[in-house]
This record gives sequence, C-alpha cells and structure tokens, in this order.
Amino acid sequence: MLNTIKGMLIEYALALPPLVLVFDFNPQSLTRSRTITLRTGSAPGTRGGYDFALPTETARVAQGVTVQPESFTMDILLDATDRMNDGDPIATVAGIEPELDTLRTMVEPKAQGPGGLQTLASLGLGGQRAFQRSESASVLLLVWGTHILPVFLTSVRITEEAHLPSLVPYRARASLTMQVIEGNNPFYQVEKVRQVVGAALNTGRTVIGGIF
Repeated sequence: MLNTIKGMLIEYALALPPLVLVFDFNPQSLTRSRTITLRTGSAPGTRGGYDFALPTETARVAQGVTVQPESFTMDILLDATDRMNDGDPIATVAGIEPELDTLRTMVEPKAQGPGGLQTLASLGLGGQRAFQRSESASVLLLVWGTHILPVFLTSVRITEEAHLPSLVPYRARASLTMQVIEGNNPFYQVEKVRQVVGAALNTGRTVIGGIF
C-alpha cells in the first residue's frame, strides 16, 4: 500500500497556538478554476476583438481583462480509525471532532484583539463594543505537495460516515473550497516563480521533442 501524502492547512496569524489541520491527501480529483472577463469594446469589423495580423498587435485584441482569483475544490478524508486502534486517548473519546472543530474555526470570521491576537468574532473579545471590532477571514496556508498557497477557506461541506456509540464521528469526508490570495505576499510570489519555471520546462521539453 502506497503511503499517502500529507496536506496541511495552517492559520497565518498571531494566535496561541495557530490553528493547524493535517490530513491525508491523495485525491481522485482536484478542481482548479480561474475565470477571466474580456473587454473588447465595440471592435469594428470583427467578432470578439480587434483585428490583428502580427504578434505585436495582439495586445489590442482585447482592450482590457479582469482576472478572478484561482479557486480550489478538494475532498479530504478525516479518519481516526488507526489512531483509535493504536489506543490514542483523544481519538478514542473524541474521534475526529477536534479536526472538524478546527475546520469550523478556520472558516469563521476573526476579530483583531489586543496585541494583534485574533479571536473568533462570535466570542466578542476583539473590542469593547461590537462596532469597534474589525472582523476578517482567516488567512490560511495550504501546503500541498510542492505548493504553499495563501488561501481563504470559503466553503466547508462535511459528510460524516461513521460514528462511535456516543455518536461522535470518527470518519468523515470534507469538501473544501478555497480562494487563492493573489498579490504581493511572499507565498504567492514564490508560487508564481515556480509556475514560470514549470512553464519554461514544458517549453524546453516540447522544443527538444521536435514539436516545433
């Protein structure tokens, strides 16, 4: 049996301690999506863009473009069976509820507290009055293979599959939807460099293979 690669979600914040979820990750499928909106204006004499003949003219084919952030949807398996069989006291009593609670906490808004520490906004500890609290989504790092991506967790869907006699779940599948935080942050900049290098490797392989 092949070992399953571990994935992680890590909260990137001042927290004591930061939230961390480690999961086995070997999906049958992973959905990545990105959409763009083209602005072609009232281009004369053509459909869907301005006329062009040379590569130097292609920049004006679409006079503008709006790019939506990339998003991921993945299913992960949370299973405490092995830990229960090994006598893990937390798994024996609580199953995977600690992991599910971590996911629920990651997706809930946070409030900025004293010294920059973040707490759940629903606890009301971020300020003396509700209107003084600055609520925001958690910034998470998705560690997935060679990728470390800054993301927002925008949707969590849990399907519990097996329970202890106490009705505590010990096996569940979680469908997670994440939006990549694209911009001037070190994690995304490293990912873009990795992407450019990967594309260059593909181009080199294609040329060496004699496609062109």
